[in-house]
Amino acid sequence: MNMQSWLDQNIGGRHGNFIDGEWQHVAKAVAVPNAARRDQVLGHFAESTAEDVERAVSSAHRAWKTWREVPGPERGAILFRAADIIERRAEELAFVVSAEQGKILVESRGEVGRAVKELRFAAGEASRMEGHTQPSEKRNGFAMTFREPIGVIGSIAPWNFPVLTPVRKIGPALAYGCTTVFKPSDLTPWSSVKLMEVFKEAGVPKGVINLVLGTGRGTGEALVRHPLVRGISFTGSTKTGTEINAQAARRLVRTQLELGGKNPAVVLGYADVANIAKQISSAAFTTTGQRCTAVSRVIVLQSLADELTEALAAEIAAIKVGPAWDPSSKMGPLVTDQHRASVLRNVASGLDQGARIRFGGRVLEDGELALGNFLEPTLIDNVSPENLLAKHEVFGPVLSMIAVRDVNEAFEVANSVEYGLAASIFTRDVDEALRFVRESESGMVHVNHGTNSEAHMPFGGIKGSGLGAYSIGHSNQEFFTNLKSAYFQG
Repeated sequence: MNMQSWLDQNIGGRHGNFIDGEWQHVAKAVAVPNAARRDQVLGHFAESTAEDVERAVSSAHRAWKTWREVPGPERGAILFRAADIIERRAEELAFVVSAEQGKILVESRGEVGRAVKELRFAAGEASRMEGHTQPSEKRNGFAMTFREPIGVIGSIAPWNFPVLTPVRKIGPALAYGCTTVFKPSDLTPWSSVKLMEVFKEAGVPKGVINLVLGTGRGTGEALVRHPLVRGISFTGSTKTGTEINAQAARRLVRTQLELGGKNPAVVLGYADVANIAKQISSAAFTTTGQRCTAVSRVIVLQSLADELTEALAAEIAAIKVGPAWDPSSKMGPLVTDQHRASVLRNVASGLDQGARIRFGGRVLEDGELALGNFLEPTLIDNVSPENLLAKHEVFGPVLSMIAVRDVNEAFEVANSVEYGLAASIFTRDVDEALRFVRESESGMVHVNHGTNSEAHMPFGGIKGSGLGAYSIGHSNQEFFTNLKSAYFQG
């Protein structure tokens, strides 16, 4: 079945919260449109209240008292089943992601596949809660450390990866014996509704996962403030993450924050300019540039700038913009018209500061594109390191070219922003590569490829890009568990 036929048969439902293992009726619901067809309503989704959050957190707290006692391998087995179900329902989930978020189908399928990989890794973590046995200072004694789940996790996710990011939070929470109340973005709630169906089918006990839909102000704030929430895992803007961290700190509640980025691709040398342009273009325009790890600025030696800019312009010109259901589409719409307007305002500000558009930048409104939030992929050159486009996270299909004199200036410019999430370097000199790995002020560094991460590696940033334990990987243990020391005497 193709995407449009599937949507015709499945849109239009009314969806409430998932609390204590059951779907809850809600009095107020909000329509969510198709990002590529604003005239198509995908469904009506709950607008929750503080009372809904109270019920969800109370359910999660009750469930935690028994879930934490379930042996790790049994918790892992449930998560492995959930991964199998996601894999079986992958096409359906990809249709939902593309409809509400807008990304093309090949990207949605990739997102669902990545979620399966990460969930399987998290399932294995349930058997890897580590402790250590230490020698005692006393005769006939020994000392040991072990890990315990911290309790109820408030999980708050953005709209750009509506299947992957929830799995990235729910999977490790359950693996380590925590329970969770999950709040997705109000722009992409349908994917989360589908995920609740998956976890229920997999056998997750009632109350272990709870879903509350709604806005950050109406739902997210109540979740962050709730006294029974002992950890907050948040992915979103640096501004909102800073506010959440301030509230959590007043209660001495742990946070795991994945925030914004302004990721550089530093280009110092190459054998094949077309290959470099292809890698940078993919890193910049996948998900229509709406991802925290997108490359948004190219820092290139002046001697290479013209050649690389021409190669990038040619690569970007081949990107066909269109809806997900068109197999020839290479880039989808922005998530909302309001977000598209924000991207255009940032571009205009950058042009006012001396930058110039080398390719793209037009709103696309021909034919069926008029019903969606489409924008050409945009390449901008003559960008100074002080330009807004070199400093501010635009979060859209906009790539800025910054020419520098030498390696030292390239590294200085790369580190000159408030963010520190991901960075790439392209070079044929191993010493330059190793120096950049050491000196880059970022949480993740990539040498001679784009900013794609892997499903078993810690994911996170420094500076304004994150705080707390990195997600994915074994580093999650530092957030979802407490360390306890025990002493024994014979």
